[in-house]
Amino acid sequence: MLPDETELKNISDRMLSMSRADQTEVLLFATRSALTRFANSYIHQNVEETGVEVSVRAVIGKKIGVAGTNMLSDEPLRAVVERASMLAAHQKENEDFRSLPGPEPVQRIDAWVERTASFSPDDRAEVVAAICDAARNAGVTAAGAFRTSDNAVAVANSLGIFAYHRETHADINTTMMADGSGYADRLSPDAGEIDGKALAAEAIDKCLRSAEPISLEPGEYDVILEDYATSDILDYLAYLGFGAQPYQEQRSFMSGRLGERVVGENVSIWDDGLSPETVPMPFDFEGVPKRRVELITDGVAKGVVYDSYYGGKEGKPSTGHALPAGLTYGPMPSNLFLKAGEATIDDMLASTERGIWVSRFWYTRPVHPLKLIVTGMTRDGTFLIEKGRITAPIKNLRFTQGYLDALSRVEMIGRETRLRQGMIGVSRVPALKVQGWTFSGATEF
Repeated sequence: MLPDETELKNISDRMLSMSRADQTEVLLFATRSALTRFANSYIHQNVEETGVEVSVRAVIGKKIGVAGTNMLSDEPLRAVVERASMLAAHQKENEDFRSLPGPEPVQRIDAWVERTASFSPDDRAEVVAAICDAARNAGVTAAGAFRTSDNAVAVANSLGIFAYHRETHADINTTMMADGSGYADRLSPDAGEIDGKALAAEAIDKCLRSAEPISLEPGEYDVILEDYATSDILDYLAYLGFGAQPYQEQRSFMSGRLGERVVGENVSIWDDGLSPETVPMPFDFEGVPKRRVELITDGVAKGVVYDSYYGGKEGKPSTGHALPAGLTYGPMPSNLFLKAGEATIDDMLASTERGIWVSRFWYTRPVHPLKLIVTGMTRDGTFLIEKGRITAPIKNLRFTQGYLDALSRVEMIGRETRLRQGMIGVSRVPALKVQGWTFSGATEF
């Protein structure tokens, strides 16, 4: 069993009492994670890991040191506290540092599902069996992974913060391979909500329809992006633009543009870690309560997210978006939403005279971070649309596209949304129809 709230508080109290630094923060992650992998349509690996990781941030004046351990007896805990202080003592003064945050009321959120926490290897195997059986019956080959986890996080500091949260998490993905390929994944706090047959049906359908693809010349095409592709767009907006660090360093597309229209008027994006429609977490990794932040509203840039350090540089409060101490990305949104529209997939298809259906992107990388130009590939189901119908699979294409420009040309937004795992956190996104997507190259597969 994982340590409960009382046990984690006892550990943090012991560590705070050991510290001689001016200010001290203790962050504890307790995780029990299990993974079932499958390939060639059979399970080949089942692993489980349980552990607790401890991170200490020590502040001496304006000098900061961070150290970590995964051992919980007194001697290694004392050693990691002393190491954090030693590292702080050898740092340069950080003149922009104000203080660790003080305590604020934190909302309790129930994000823990017993069914997920007790999901057994047999339970996972049953779901995977449904996927592999469907693949064999369809004459294709299945590969993928099914992970379940039971997690707890606690944050304490010498100014009086103690915050605790536990949650469960289940995610599964599968790729079907034959002459073509198809992909599907699901994410939920409740492992019992994951339907292996439905997941397999989605991926198999793409795989079979992707056989014998035709070549298509690169150029500009209207596209229908499934939610898998939409989530990649939000990932890069979050990573390159929605945090206070790139905003203050003038390398964010939001820098100097708050109050201006940056994308189409039909696009609204926000972050809300308290919503039941995400994988909620009520506080950040400094123990500051999360706040809903309007990032883009009706196409207009509204704000970015802050932690205590970057908020202090502007004299603003933290919005509850700190990452664990020691990471260098600055604060980031981790529960993103793109506002749904009114369109169905059938509506999007019917309105497309000639275009491309994109199931998902692969190997995307930024080309021009400030302009949010990204290059990448289509993958696992790319199809030609003609006169409102999907008429043929096409070989994968490389794109080089400004994501902001694309969001300025969104013609239709899907009315259904799906929860997706992102680079930093999760996002809930719909499908999009975008005019004039730039494909810069073609492939042979």
